[in-house]
Amino acid sequence: MIGYAVSGLLVLIGTINLIPAAGLLSPERLRVLYGVAPDAPDLILLLRHRALLFALLGGFIVLAAFRPALQPLAFLVALVSMGGFLLLAAGGDHGASIARVVRADVAGLLLLATAFLLHNLRPD
Repeated sequence: MIGYAVSGLLVLIGTINLIPAAGLLSPERLRVLYGVAPDAPDLILLLRHRALLFALLGGFIVLAAFRPALQPLAFLVALVSMGGFLLLAAGGDHGASIARVVRADVAGLLLLATAFLLHNLRPD
């Protein structure tokens, strides 16, 4: 039963990380996601690459939901990604779109902490 809860939480965490992958589709999707209108080709490229990395990260976390051997690594990469963003965003002056990302990452970290605790309560 605990294993199903951990898997469900990891699917939610992976989904949170997959949302920015929509930025791969177009600069307009980037504007909707981040509340900025990237007009420089170099900035668009960097943000689309960020979207690709989030697709890989979120996909891995969802995969780990169904492969218990991968779960410790999924916990680590999710913690580094979401926690790192929150550290970078701490104390900054942000618009509403970035504040929404901060809230999503805080929620994701709470889900991650719950999944980690449940994972460690699971009998071997």
